[in-house]
Amino acid sequence: MNDPGADVVASCRQGDRDAQRELFEKVQCDVYRLTVRIVGRAEADDVTQQVFLQVFRSIDQFRGEARFSTWLYRLTVNECLQHIRRRKPVAQLPVDLGTRDQSPSHTVQVEQRDLLEQALEKLPTELCVIFLLREVEDLDYARIADVLGIAEGTVASRLNRARCELRNHLVELGWEP
Repeated sequence: MNDPGADVVASCRQGDRDAQRELFEKVQCDVYRLTVRIVGRAEADDVTQQVFLQVFRSIDQFRGEARFSTWLYRLTVNECLQHIRRRKPVAQLPVDLGTRDQSPSHTVQVEQRDLLEQALEKLPTELCVIFLLREVEDLDYARIADVLGIAEGTVASRLNRARCELRNHLVELGWEP
């Protein structure tokens, strides 16, 4: 996720509309991409809009102790999880890893991606989010810990559990290692 720069964030905190527009333009695609992966394409627009409402309502709470992108990841993940909780009592994430080349020469790759998405949907929400932040968003353990407000050791153990469960689900779905 892009960091917009301290000057842009400071101007946003002062209510500068141009800075808010600049911030939005710099990070909107990243927020939307993560939101699609967590709540699904059908609901991503609404949730992304909620994220930005929260960003501009609570930007004064950003203290600058961590990167702005870490704060934004946390806000985005929290908004996605709240949306999932409001939507259904037992949340399963509608994972969307994005589109790839759909040409016939990539049929195997497409099938594998679809299989992975099916397996990810079977993971508990907390494990799926950690897996997405690490393997798709490429965050390190420390940033994931900051984003989710948990210890790095907890990140490591949950990621390990996510990988094990994911592998089991893939095998159940017919994947052969």
